[in-house]
Amino acid sequence: MVRRSLLILLALGLSSAALAQPATRAAAKPAPGFREEFLGNLDEVQKKIVDLANAVPADKYSWRPAEGVRSISEVFTHIAGGNYYLATFLGVPPPAEMPKEIEKITDKKKVLAELQKSFDHVRQIVKSDTDYERTVKLYGNDTTRRNVYMMMLNHLHEHLGQSVAYARMNGIVPPWSAAETVPSAPPAPTPRGGSGTRRLRRG
Repeated sequence: MVRRSLLILLALGLSSAALAQPATRAAAKPAPGFREEFLGNLDEVQKKIVDLANAVPADKYSWRPAEGVRSISEVFTHIAGGNYYLATFLGVPPPAEMPKEIEKITDKKKVLAELQKSFDHVRQIVKSDTDYERTVKLYGNDTTRRNVYMMMLNHLHEHLGQSVAYARMNGIVPPWSAAETVPSAPPAPTPRGGSGTRRLRRG
């Protein structure tokens, strides 16, 4: 009798666990899709670019490593222009208020403003996109809308690296690197009477 009761309880316990499993699965957080992953990457690279643009003094915006190479301001405005340009492959033209010669902007405040507007432009496009696998033309070749977004990220990271090199050449530490720098501990005091190592007497 006792054995039979235990078997019944065991069966009921297994049934309850089986019923609870679907509820547990339903409560699990779904894996992020492409939109969430892209926006997460965009947020990270945008913050680094904008933080670095803020860290560079205004009088350094005209600096360039050599003649015929983009200056600091031109790299940042090229990033903004690139955001608008690559979006055209998704069928979205630049906003009418975008400066026609955006890379000629040298004023720091205006450069920062154009950067922000270009990132907002990209973010609005990806949030309203409903088919990342749809075929589009990119430089005359068939590709997906997803690949255009990935090219945007590649372009941003390429010029972030360039901007970091420019900053370092001017003695400017990227803000995220400065935040990670831990000051070294002061040297330990030397014990009185020598280095603290006991010496054997001679003879």
